[in-house]
Amino acid sequence: MTAALLRTAAGLAVLAASVALAITIGPADIGVTDVWSVVASHLGGDPTGLSPVRDGIVWNLRLPRTLLAAVCGAGLALCGAVMQSLLRNPLADPFVLGVSSGASTGAVVVVVLGFGGGALSVSAGAFAGAVCSFAAMLLLSHVLGGTTDRVVLSGVAAMQLFSALTSFVVVTSADAETTRGVLFWLLGSLSGAGWTDVWLCLAALALGLAVCLGHGRTLDAFAFGQDAAATLGVDVARARAVLLCVTALLTAALVSSAGAIGFVGLVLPHAARALTGPGHGRLLPAAALGGAVFLVWVDTLARTVIAPQEVPVGVVTSLVGVPAFVLVLYRTRRTRR
Repeated sequence: MTAALLRTAAGLAVLAASVALAITIGPADIGVTDVWSVVASHLGGDPTGLSPVRDGIVWNLRLPRTLLAAVCGAGLALCGAVMQSLLRNPLADPFVLGVSSGASTGAVVVVVLGFGGGALSVSAGAFAGAVCSFAAMLLLSHVLGGTTDRVVLSGVAAMQLFSALTSFVVVTSADAETTRGVLFWLLGSLSGAGWTDVWLCLAALALGLAVCLGHGRTLDAFAFGQDAAATLGVDVARARAVLLCVTALLTAALVSSAGAIGFVGLVLPHAARALTGPGHGRLLPAAALGGAVFLVWVDTLARTVIAPQEVPVGVVTSLVGVPAFVLVLYRTRRTRR
Protein backbone atom coordinates (compact mmCIF):
# COMPACT_ATOMS: atom_id res chain seq x y z
CA MET A 1 0.00 0.00 0.00
CA THR A 2 2.85 2.33 0.86
CA ALA A 3 4.54 1.63 -2.47
CA ALA A 4 1.30 2.41 -4.31
CA LEU A 5 0.93 5.70 -2.45
CA LEU A 6 4.53 6.61 -3.23
CA ARG A 7 3.99 5.87 -6.92
CA THR A 8 0.84 7.99 -6.94
CA ALA A 9 2.59 10.85 -5.15
CA ALA A 10 5.48 10.68 -7.63
CA GLY A 11 3.03 10.70 -10.52
CA LEU A 12 1.21 13.74 -9.13
CA ALA A 13 4.54 15.54 -8.69
CA VAL A 14 5.51 14.81 -12.29
CA LEU A 15 2.09 16.02 -13.45
CA ALA A 16 2.35 19.27 -11.46
CA ALA A 17 5.84 19.92 -12.82
CA SER A 18 4.67 19.15 -16.36
CA VAL A 19 1.76 21.58 -16.07
CA ALA A 20 3.98 24.35 -14.70
CA LEU A 21 6.65 23.86 -17.37
CA ALA A 22 4.15 23.54 -20.24
CA ILE A 23 2.57 26.89 -19.32
CA THR A 24 5.95 28.63 -19.69
CA ILE A 25 6.42 27.41 -23.27
CA GLY A 26 5.26 29.94 -25.85
CA PRO A 27 6.03 33.37 -27.29
CA ALA A 28 5.46 35.24 -24.01
CA ASP A 29 8.40 35.36 -21.60
CA ILE A 30 6.95 33.55 -18.59
CA GLY A 31 8.86 31.52 -16.00
CA VAL A 32 7.81 28.76 -13.62
CA THR A 33 7.96 31.18 -10.66
CA ASP A 34 5.59 33.50 -12.55
CA VAL A 35 3.15 30.63 -12.99
CA TRP A 36 3.14 29.75 -9.30
CA SER A 37 2.82 33.40 -8.26
CA VAL A 38 -0.15 33.94 -10.61
CA VAL A 39 -1.91 30.84 -9.26
CA ALA A 40 -1.23 31.88 -5.66
CA SER A 41 -2.44 35.41 -6.36
CA HIS A 42 -5.74 34.26 -7.85
CA LEU A 43 -6.24 31.87 -4.93
CA GLY A 44 -6.01 34.73 -2.47
CA GLY A 45 -2.29 35.40 -2.16
CA ASP A 46 -0.26 38.55 -2.68
CA PRO A 47 -0.32 40.39 -6.05
CA THR A 48 2.18 39.03 -8.55
CA GLY A 49 3.64 42.28 -9.84
CA LEU A 50 3.24 41.01 -13.40
CA SER A 51 1.54 43.06 -16.07
CA PRO A 52 -2.19 42.40 -16.61
CA VAL A 53 -1.36 40.96 -20.05
CA ARG A 54 1.08 38.37 -18.72
CA ASP A 55 -1.21 37.57 -15.81
CA GLY A 56 -4.06 37.03 -18.27
CA ILE A 57 -1.91 34.81 -20.50
CA VAL A 58 -1.24 32.49 -17.57
CA TRP A 59 -4.61 32.52 -15.81
CA ASN A 60 -7.08 32.90 -18.69
CA LEU A 61 -5.30 31.20 -21.59
CA ARG A 62 -2.55 28.73 -20.81
CA LEU A 63 -3.54 27.42 -17.37
CA PRO A 64 -7.11 26.35 -18.20
CA ARG A 65 -5.95 24.87 -21.51
CA THR A 66 -3.16 22.88 -19.89
CA LEU A 67 -5.38 21.70 -17.04
CA LEU A 68 -8.07 20.63 -19.52
CA ALA A 69 -5.43 18.68 -21.44
CA ALA A 70 -4.44 16.91 -18.22
CA VAL A 71 -8.06 16.12 -17.30
CA CYS A 72 -8.89 14.85 -20.80
CA GLY A 73 -5.76 12.72 -20.96
CA ALA A 74 -6.49 11.22 -17.55
CA GLY A 75 -10.13 10.54 -18.37
CA LEU A 76 -9.50 8.98 -21.77
CA ALA A 77 -6.73 6.73 -20.42
CA LEU A 78 -8.94 5.70 -17.50
CA CYS A 79 -11.84 4.83 -19.82
CA GLY A 80 -9.51 2.93 -22.12
CA ALA A 81 -8.17 0.81 -19.27
CA VAL A 82 -11.70 0.00 -18.10
CA MET A 83 -12.96 -0.84 -21.59
CA GLN A 84 -10.02 -3.12 -22.36
CA SER A 85 -10.64 -5.10 -19.19
CA LEU A 86 -14.42 -5.05 -19.37
CA LEU A 87 -14.51 -6.22 -22.99
CA ARG A 88 -11.37 -8.39 -22.67
CA ASN A 89 -10.04 -6.74 -25.81
CA PRO A 90 -6.57 -5.11 -25.83
CA LEU A 91 -7.60 -2.96 -28.80
CA ALA A 92 -10.66 -1.43 -27.12
CA ASP A 93 -10.69 2.30 -26.39
CA PRO A 94 -13.23 4.84 -25.08
CA PHE A 95 -14.60 5.46 -28.58
CA VAL A 96 -15.57 1.83 -29.26
CA LEU A 97 -19.08 2.64 -27.97
CA GLY A 98 -19.64 5.18 -30.74
CA VAL A 99 -19.65 8.13 -28.33
CA SER A 100 -17.17 10.26 -30.27
CA SER A 101 -19.10 9.89 -33.53
CA GLY A 102 -22.31 10.94 -31.82
CA ALA A 103 -20.54 13.94 -30.29
CA SER A 104 -19.25 14.92 -33.72
CA THR A 105 -22.75 14.76 -35.15
CA GLY A 106 -24.15 16.89 -32.32
CA ALA A 107 -21.43 19.51 -32.74
CA VAL A 108 -21.88 19.65 -36.51
CA VAL A 109 -25.66 20.00 -36.20
CA VAL A 110 -25.19 23.03 -33.92
CA VAL A 111 -22.39 24.66 -35.95
CA VAL A 112 -23.56 23.96 -39.48
CA LEU A 113 -27.34 23.79 -39.19
CA GLY A 114 -27.63 26.32 -36.36
CA PHE A 115 -29.74 23.96 -34.28
CA GLY A 116 -30.84 25.63 -31.04
CA GLY A 117 -30.91 29.13 -32.50
CA GLY A 118 -27.69 30.13 -30.71
CA ALA A 119 -28.95 29.04 -27.29
CA LEU A 120 -27.19 25.68 -27.57
CA SER A 121 -23.38 25.70 -27.42
CA VAL A 122 -21.13 23.39 -29.41
CA SER A 123 -20.19 21.53 -26.23
CA ALA A 124 -23.83 21.03 -25.27
CA GLY A 125 -24.67 19.80 -28.76
CA ALA A 126 -21.71 17.43 -28.73
CA PHE A 127 -22.70 16.02 -25.34
CA ALA A 128 -26.30 15.51 -26.49
CA GLY A 129 -25.10 13.76 -29.63
CA ALA A 130 -22.79 11.52 -27.61
CA VAL A 131 -25.63 10.51 -25.29
CA CYS A 132 -27.89 9.75 -28.27
CA SER A 133 -25.21 7.58 -29.85
CA PHE A 134 -24.64 5.68 -26.62
CA ALA A 135 -28.38 5.16 -26.18
CA ALA A 136 -28.60 3.79 -29.73
CA MET A 137 -25.71 1.42 -28.98
CA LEU A 138 -27.37 0.20 -25.77
CA LEU A 139 -30.67 -0.39 -27.54
CA LEU A 140 -29.06 -2.28 -30.40
CA SER A 141 -26.89 -4.42 -28.13
CA HIS A 142 -29.96 -5.27 -26.00
CA VAL A 143 -31.89 -6.34 -29.09
CA LEU A 144 -28.95 -8.44 -30.27
CA GLY A 145 -28.50 -10.23 -26.96
CA GLY A 146 -26.26 -8.04 -24.81
CA THR A 147 -23.11 -10.18 -24.90
CA THR A 148 -19.66 -8.58 -24.95
CA ASP A 149 -19.20 -9.20 -28.65
CA ARG A 150 -22.63 -7.72 -29.37
CA VAL A 151 -21.74 -4.60 -27.39
CA VAL A 152 -18.63 -4.08 -29.50
CA LEU A 153 -20.47 -4.70 -32.76
CA SER A 154 -23.29 -2.39 -31.70
CA GLY A 155 -20.74 0.31 -30.90
CA VAL A 156 -19.18 -0.08 -34.33
CA ALA A 157 -22.60 0.17 -35.97
CA ALA A 158 -23.46 3.32 -34.00
CA MET A 159 -20.07 4.81 -34.83
CA GLN A 160 -20.55 4.23 -38.56
CA LEU A 161 -24.11 5.57 -38.52
CA PHE A 162 -23.26 8.83 -36.77
CA SER A 163 -20.07 9.27 -38.80
CA ALA A 164 -22.18 9.02 -41.94
CA LEU A 165 -24.66 11.56 -40.55
CA THR A 166 -21.80 13.95 -39.75
CA SER A 167 -20.37 13.65 -43.24
CA PHE A 168 -23.79 14.13 -44.83
CA VAL A 169 -24.47 17.34 -42.89
CA VAL A 170 -21.03 18.79 -43.65
CA VAL A 171 -21.12 17.93 -47.36
CA THR A 172 -24.64 19.17 -47.97
CA SER A 173 -24.84 22.25 -45.75
CA ALA A 174 -21.43 23.67 -44.82
CA ASP A 175 -19.39 26.26 -46.69
CA ALA A 176 -15.59 26.09 -46.95
CA GLU A 177 -14.84 28.20 -43.86
CA THR A 178 -17.34 26.34 -41.68
CA THR A 179 -16.02 23.02 -42.92
CA ARG A 180 -12.48 23.99 -41.93
CA GLY A 181 -13.57 25.00 -38.43
CA VAL A 182 -15.61 21.83 -37.97
CA LEU A 183 -12.73 19.67 -39.18
CA PHE A 184 -10.36 21.30 -36.67
CA TRP A 185 -12.79 20.51 -33.84
CA LEU A 186 -13.38 16.96 -35.06
CA LEU A 187 -9.64 16.27 -34.93
CA GLY A 188 -9.44 17.44 -31.32
CA SER A 189 -8.70 20.96 -30.16
CA LEU A 190 -8.07 22.57 -26.78
CA SER A 191 -7.70 26.10 -28.14
CA GLY A 192 -11.03 27.32 -26.76
CA ALA A 193 -10.58 25.88 -23.27
CA GLY A 194 -12.05 27.89 -20.41
CA TRP A 195 -12.48 27.43 -16.69
CA THR A 196 -16.05 26.18 -17.12
CA ASP A 197 -14.79 23.32 -19.31
CA VAL A 198 -12.09 22.50 -16.77
CA TRP A 199 -14.46 22.31 -13.80
CA LEU A 200 -17.12 20.29 -15.63
CA CYS A 201 -14.62 17.77 -16.99
CA LEU A 202 -12.80 17.58 -13.65
CA ALA A 203 -16.06 16.81 -11.85
CA ALA A 204 -16.86 14.10 -14.41
CA LEU A 205 -13.34 12.66 -14.04
CA ALA A 206 -13.53 12.60 -10.23
CA LEU A 207 -16.87 10.80 -10.32
CA GLY A 208 -15.72 8.35 -12.99
CA LEU A 209 -12.46 7.59 -11.20
CA ALA A 210 -14.27 6.98 -7.91
CA VAL A 211 -16.77 4.57 -9.51
CA CYS A 212 -14.10 2.70 -11.49
CA LEU A 213 -11.79 2.34 -8.47
CA GLY A 214 -14.76 1.08 -6.48
CA HIS A 215 -15.17 -1.64 -9.13
CA GLY A 216 -11.46 -2.48 -9.20
CA ARG A 217 -11.89 -6.02 -7.86
CA THR A 218 -14.78 -6.55 -10.26
CA LEU A 219 -12.55 -5.59 -13.18
CA ASP A 220 -9.90 -7.97 -11.87
CA ALA A 221 -12.50 -10.74 -11.96
CA PHE A 222 -13.52 -9.84 -15.52
CA ALA A 223 -9.96 -10.67 -16.61
CA PHE A 224 -10.88 -14.36 -16.24
CA GLY A 225 -14.06 -14.03 -18.29
CA GLN A 226 -17.69 -13.32 -17.48
CA ASP A 227 -18.46 -16.89 -16.40
CA ALA A 228 -15.52 -16.93 -14.01
CA ALA A 229 -16.51 -13.50 -12.68
CA ALA A 230 -20.04 -14.76 -12.03
CA THR A 231 -18.73 -17.76 -10.07
CA LEU A 232 -16.71 -15.31 -7.95
CA GLY A 233 -19.93 -13.58 -6.93
CA VAL A 234 -19.90 -10.68 -9.42
CA ASP A 235 -23.25 -9.46 -10.72
CA VAL A 236 -21.97 -9.39 -14.30
CA ALA A 237 -24.92 -7.64 -15.93
CA ARG A 238 -25.12 -4.90 -13.30
CA ALA A 239 -21.36 -4.29 -13.15
CA ARG A 240 -21.06 -4.13 -16.92
CA ALA A 241 -24.01 -1.73 -17.22
CA VAL A 242 -22.60 0.59 -14.54
CA LEU A 243 -19.10 0.65 -16.01
CA LEU A 244 -20.32 1.10 -19.58
CA CYS A 245 -22.53 4.02 -18.55
CA VAL A 246 -19.82 5.69 -16.46
CA THR A 247 -17.14 5.40 -19.15
CA ALA A 248 -19.53 6.52 -21.88
CA LEU A 249 -20.71 9.60 -19.95
CA LEU A 250 -17.16 10.52 -18.95
CA THR A 251 -16.01 10.17 -22.55
CA ALA A 252 -18.98 12.26 -23.71
CA ALA A 253 -18.08 15.06 -21.28
CA LEU A 254 -14.44 15.06 -22.40
CA VAL A 255 -15.20 14.89 -26.12
CA SER A 256 -17.79 17.66 -25.87
CA SER A 257 -15.09 20.01 -24.53
CA ALA A 258 -12.03 18.92 -26.51
CA GLY A 259 -13.22 17.01 -29.57
CA ALA A 260 -12.27 13.47 -30.50
CA ILE A 261 -8.66 12.96 -29.34
CA GLY A 262 -7.75 9.48 -30.45
CA PHE A 263 -5.26 6.83 -29.31
CA VAL A 264 -4.81 8.15 -25.75
CA GLY A 265 -7.31 5.60 -24.42
CA LEU A 266 -5.78 2.86 -26.53
CA VAL A 267 -2.06 3.27 -25.89
CA LEU A 268 -1.68 4.67 -22.36
CA PRO A 269 -3.43 1.76 -20.57
CA HIS A 270 -0.92 -0.65 -22.10
CA ALA A 271 1.99 1.53 -21.00
CA ALA A 272 0.57 1.72 -17.46
CA ARG A 273 -0.11 -2.02 -17.38
CA ALA A 274 3.53 -2.69 -18.29
CA LEU A 275 4.60 -0.64 -15.25
CA THR A 276 2.06 -1.71 -12.63
CA GLY A 277 0.78 -5.12 -13.69
CA PRO A 278 -2.86 -6.07 -14.30
CA GLY A 279 -4.30 -5.23 -10.86
CA HIS A 280 -6.78 -2.39 -11.34
CA GLY A 281 -6.17 -0.84 -7.94
CA ARG A 282 -2.74 0.15 -9.27
CA LEU A 283 -3.49 0.24 -12.98
CA LEU A 284 -6.30 2.81 -13.04
CA PRO A 285 -4.48 5.61 -11.13
CA ALA A 286 -1.31 4.95 -13.13
CA ALA A 287 -3.18 5.09 -16.44
CA ALA A 288 -4.93 8.32 -15.45
CA LEU A 289 -1.69 10.02 -14.39
CA GLY A 290 0.16 8.78 -17.46
CA GLY A 291 -2.60 9.99 -19.76
CA ALA A 292 -2.62 13.39 -18.06
CA VAL A 293 1.15 13.92 -18.43
CA PHE A 294 1.10 12.59 -21.98
CA LEU A 295 -1.64 14.89 -23.24
CA VAL A 296 -0.17 17.96 -21.49
CA TRP A 297 3.02 17.57 -23.52
CA VAL A 298 1.21 16.58 -26.71
CA ASP A 299 -0.91 19.74 -26.50
CA THR A 300 2.21 21.81 -25.85
CA LEU A 301 3.78 20.35 -28.99
CA ALA A 302 0.58 20.89 -30.98
CA ARG A 303 0.40 24.62 -30.17
CA THR A 304 4.11 25.38 -30.64
CA VAL A 305 5.51 23.15 -33.39
CA ILE A 306 4.35 25.42 -36.24
CA ALA A 307 3.50 28.54 -34.20
CA PRO A 308 1.62 30.82 -34.61
CA GLN A 309 -0.57 28.17 -36.24
CA GLU A 310 -1.76 25.15 -34.28
CA VAL A 311 -1.92 21.48 -35.15
CA PRO A 312 -5.06 19.69 -33.93
CA VAL A 313 -4.21 17.66 -30.86
CA GLY A 314 -5.76 14.54 -32.35
CA VAL A 315 -3.32 14.68 -35.25
CA VAL A 316 -0.32 14.61 -32.90
CA THR A 317 -1.76 11.82 -30.73
CA SER A 318 -2.43 9.79 -33.87
CA LEU A 319 1.13 10.27 -35.12
CA VAL A 320 2.35 8.92 -31.78
CA GLY A 321 -0.41 6.37 -31.34
CA VAL A 322 -0.35 4.61 -34.72
CA PRO A 323 3.10 3.03 -34.20
CA ALA A 324 2.04 1.97 -30.70
CA PHE A 325 -1.22 0.59 -32.11
CA VAL A 326 0.72 -1.49 -34.62
CA LEU A 327 2.91 -2.78 -31.78
CA VAL A 328 -0.17 -3.79 -29.80
CA LEU A 329 -1.57 -5.59 -32.85
CA TYR A 330 1.71 -7.42 -33.32
CA ARG A 331 1.91 -8.48 -29.67
CA THR A 332 -1.74 -9.61 -29.76
CA ARG A 333 -1.01 -11.68 -32.87
CA ARG A 334 1.97 -13.34 -31.18
CA THR A 335 -0.04 -14.06 -28.01
CA ARG A 336 -2.89 -15.75 -29.90
CA ARG A 337 -0.64 -18.09 -31.86
